Amino acid sequence: MLEVNNLTKYFNTPSGKLHACEGVSLSIAKGETLGLVGESGCGKTTTGRTIIRLYEPDEGQIIFDGHDITHLTQKKLLPFRKKIQMIFQDPYASLNPRMTAGDIIREPMIVHRLPKDEHTDRVNHLLKLVGLNSEQAGRYPHEFSGGQRQRIGIARALAAEPEMIICDEPISALDVSIQAQIVNILEDLQKSLGLTYLFVAHDLSMVRHISTRVAVMYLGSIVETAESDELYTRPLHPYTVSLLSSVPVPDPDKSAMRHIIPLKGEIPSAVNPPSGCKFHTRCPNAKPECSSITPVLQDKGSNHLCACPFV
Repeated sequence: MLEVNNLTKYFNTPSGKLHACEGVSLSIAKGETLGLVGESGCGKTTTGRTIIRLYEPDEGQIIFDGHDITHLTQKKLLPFRKKIQMIFQDPYASLNPRMTAGDIIREPMIVHRLPKDEHTDRVNHLLKLVGLNSEQAGRYPHEFSGGQRQRIGIARALAAEPEMIICDEPISALDVSIQAQIVNILEDLQKSLGLTYLFVAHDLSMVRHISTRVAVMYLGSIVETAESDELYTRPLHPYTVSLLSSVPVPDPDKSAMRHIIPLKGEIPSAVNPPSGCKFHTRCPNAKPECSSITPVLQDKGSNHLCACPFV
C-alpha cells in the first residue's frame, strides 16, 4: 500500500541544515502495522509527517496505492489525503479548543465532500466506535480527559473513511492504563475496517504488541527492519541490541539476570551528524572503517534487514 524510497527532509536552522530524516526507505503492505521506533529526536515524527505531505520532502519518492504522490499539488493530493489520515501525538494541542467534538469529527467530511445528510449519523457512529456517546458531541475539548480527547482524534482520523492511518505516538501523552485502552481500540478498528497503520512510538513493549513488522531509526536513518518477533528475539544492529536491553522487565528475578548494554556519550547533533555510519561514535563494536563507510540495509535472512556490514 505504501512504499517510501530514500525519503529525505532537511530543516534550515540558525546553526545550519538539520538532517531530520535522511535516505529513509520502507514499505507497508495492506492490513499490516509497521512500528517505527527510536530515541526521541531521531526523526520518527518528521518521517510520518513527510509521508503524509504535511512537510514537503527534499528528496526521495512516496508511492501510495501505486501512485507517486511525492510532488502532487495540494488539489491533486486531496483524493489521497482522504485515504491516508493521521492521529497526532498531543491530544491537548491537536484539537481546536473553539470547536465541539462533533464539529471536529465532521470537518473532514466537509473537506472531502461526503454526503451532508449523513454527517450527523456518521459523527454519532464514530463516537460510539471509539468508546464515547452521541451526547458528548456538543462538548468542547477542555471538557474531556486526555484519553477521551485522543479518542476524538481517532474518530476524526476515521471520518474520511481512510485506508491507512499514521499514528504519531498516539499514546505517549496518556496514562499507562489509558494507553492500553487506546491500543485496544486501534487493534479492534484495524480488524473491523481493514486499516493499515504506521505506528510511531518509543514504547518498545507496546510496539511489539501491536506491530506486524518493526523499523528501528537512529539519527534520521533506518538501521534495521524485521518481523516483530524476529526483531525482538534476534536483534542484529548494535543500536537495536542496546535499545532492547534497556526495556524494563516487570519480574525482579529476570530483571536482575538481564544484561543491559549502555551506550557511551550523547546522541550526536542532527545538524552535524557523524560521517560514515552515524552510530559509530556510540557503537560498542565500532571499527576504524565505520567512520568512512556509509552502511546500507542488507538482507541478513528471513527478510531481516540490517544496516551494519559487520553483523
